[in-house]
Amino acid sequence: MAQRGSYAKGVAKREEILTEALQVIAQNGYSRASVRELAEAVGLSQAGLLHYFSSKEELFTAVLQKRDEVDAAVYLDGSSELEALSGLAAVMRHNTEVPGLAQLYSRLSAEATDPAHPAHDFFVQRTAQFRLLFAENVRSRQQQGTLPAHLDPEKVATIMIALADGLQTQWTLDPSIDMAEHIDYLASLLSIGGSGTQTAE
Repeated sequence: MAQRGSYAKGVAKREEILTEALQVIAQNGYSRASVRELAEAVGLSQAGLLHYFSSKEELFTAVLQKRDEVDAAVYLDGSSELEALSGLAAVMRHNTEVPGLAQLYSRLSAEATDPAHPAHDFFVQRTAQFRLLFAENVRSRQQQGTLPAHLDPEKVATIMIALADGLQTQWTLDPSIDMAEHIDYLASLLSIGGSGTQTAE
């Protein structure tokens, strides 16, 4: 029983660390979010923090995973295939309010292209999950007759993910870029956003 209680406390502390880290990184930026600063924010030493996360890379990967969970619940309606692509613009708009997390995502995703990187598997799985979700969105809209039947769902999904990731990188270089506006623009070309007036061919 004591072991189970200790485990529960460990899970709770891990969640506290991730929640606090989301706020610290969002406000202060990825570059200025040191392990020491994050540890102090939750009343731990650096060694104490690394008891829950074996490395800074593992911690930041978990932070991004937590961010995805929060964003999905707020902007993507959990896992609704029908609203996934419409919700993407809302997520991108929100990202401008948390520049540190956007910067963290761009940097870590680039580093994680190395198969040996601790975040590699996370990004591979994340991309596959979002590709599946967005492709199902396209299929749902095709079945409703609000999206042309000739569009390839997998290719549309891949393009949308590439657009979102690319825009985020561009935005970190030039914050004047309106990421959500560009997402909405492509969606309108595909008749994904808005009411969707086109009928299937």
